[in-house]
Amino acid sequence: MSTRGTNFLDQWIRSNLSDIARMDVISVSEAIQKLFAEARALGISSEEIQEDTGSIYDAILDAIVHHDAGVAD
Repeated sequence: MSTRGTNFLDQWIRSNLSDIARMDVISVSEAIQKLFAEARALGISSEEIQEDTGSIYDAILDAIVHHDAGVAD
């Protein structure tokens, strides 16, 4: 993953985690589409984000699993 792609993904997850932590599987897929759309608007391709990640879906699910809803983001 490029540094720019990594930074975008990390920031996007932090900014949206409180919303996506309550989502079901279909909603997470829709959130990923939103992530890619926002990245494209900044000139970041989905390939640039996924280079080393393999699965953005897994990265977001991992963030949800490790999210402590009682702690401020």
